[in-house]
Amino acid sequence: MTNVLKNALLPNPFKNGITKSMGKFTLYYEPYLLALNHVFTVASGSRSSTPVVLVALAYDGYIGFGEASMPFYLGESHESVLRFLGKVDLSSFSDPFLAEDILNDIDNIAFGNTAAKASLDIALHDLLGKMMGQPWFKIWGYNPENTPNTSFTIGLDEADVVREKVKEAEPYKLLKIKLGLDSDKMMINAIREVTDTPICVDINQGWKNREEALEMAHWLADKGVVFIEQPMPKSQMDDNAWLTENSPIPTIADEAIQRLSDIHLAIGVYSGINIKLMKCTGIREAHKMIELARALDLKVMLGCMTETSCAISAAAQLAPVVDWADLDGNLLISNDIYQGMWLENGKIILPDRPGIGVLPKVN
Repeated sequence: MTNVLKNALLPNPFKNGITKSMGKFTLYYEPYLLALNHVFTVASGSRSSTPVVLVALAYDGYIGFGEASMPFYLGESHESVLRFLGKVDLSSFSDPFLAEDILNDIDNIAFGNTAAKASLDIALHDLLGKMMGQPWFKIWGYNPENTPNTSFTIGLDEADVVREKVKEAEPYKLLKIKLGLDSDKMMINAIREVTDTPICVDINQGWKNREEALEMAHWLADKGVVFIEQPMPKSQMDDNAWLTENSPIPTIADEAIQRLSDIHLAIGVYSGINIKLMKCTGIREAHKMIELARALDLKVMLGCMTETSCAISAAAQLAPVVDWADLDGNLLISNDIYQGMWLENGKIILPDRPGIGVLPKVN
């Protein structure tokens, strides 16, 4: 396989970014703002853009790409990510294949900062995959034919707008609907007026009463909903456990589970977990989380933030071994600078390219 990105030029957004030499490694990073195709509304608020920091890690003529995406609710920002990346020093490492040591060192720089850490994890994995000349799904031995359909997310909105968005999402085999307000039934009824496509719902901790939540779970099951994501606040563990025990459809933890060390909190409380690279520091930890969740008989959903095709394609390397995927963040933006994984009739297709499989779009 030709190493198509050896000695590659960096895409345009890096031209005015920061360059940092660290022994045999060179780190490039640049703030960037993703423009959403539509105003995106969830139970906690609305936004029309998402800040990201684009990252590239170079070693011996190879370049790996990474990304940090920071929706406001993560508590990270352009400033915090740039500050964190400014503290990174890989000059003590001469071998990029010492990934466990490198990523442990990065993780120990400061508490939190999971999106900033994920950007370096993704870039390192992309770099190593290119050096080995293989995509990560092949390195792990995963069958690309086993990728699921991705859901397509529709935010809270008026009934007419919701129906129009659903019509635009016709190619997708699973719709993810944001709920958690008084308009929940209106949203679902509006969708069912125009499609019978299966639905999953994300409550974003919006429900507060477990009896009302259970009543809604039964109502949603009758409407063709396949699972409920983060139904009640993560602090209401007993209520979430009671709902899971009595619900006719599975419950999936999102805000409640962030990293590998949190998975035990899902046992007996939720049916499964939603793993996102920006929450768990990247591919390395996401891979470990999937294996542990499987050992504990938990369902696994692979999610994302609003991201370019870089982070989406990185997560997609894990898609063949999950139950559900919600990898549509790149489809929601108008200024993606990469091309990577793509969809055929809603199904995730993994490019047979080394690393995470992304190429910069032609400048």
